[in-house]
Amino acid sequence: MASKIILFDTSVFIDHLRANKFEERLENLHGLIRNSSVVLSELLRGATKKEEREFVSYISINYPVFTPTEKNWIESGEILSSINKDKGFSPAKLRDLHFDVLIALTARNNGATVITSNRADFELIQSYKDFNLEIW
Repeated sequence: MASKIILFDTSVFIDHLRANKFEERLENLHGLIRNSSVVLSELLRGATKKEEREFVSYISINYPVFTPTEKNWIESGEILSSINKDKGFSPAKLRDLHFDVLIALTARNNGATVITSNRADFELIQSYKDFNLEIW
């Protein structure tokens, strides 16, 4: 049986780093962990402590990185346009969602499951484009 491919959303790493929220789940996790270049960028953008930057360096070196394709970027714009038409979100909210859409599309490309603690945004995205999702 093939191992499950796991792509963590930024929210899981932040919750774990700040509050050690998912220690038991991470210790009992089975699957192939992969990174998203989008997540690594988001983590570095918010990294204010040396330990946080070292964590990002560690995971980027030790786990392969998936990156959105040109097709993913174009499709993400189409999905966000549909969401905007249906929901009328602010430009700031659409910008925030953009990275999550790219994470979801990259996971879909690679047969990976997105693990997130950001239920609302990822379930919204999933209603526009199917992908494997697990909420923590």
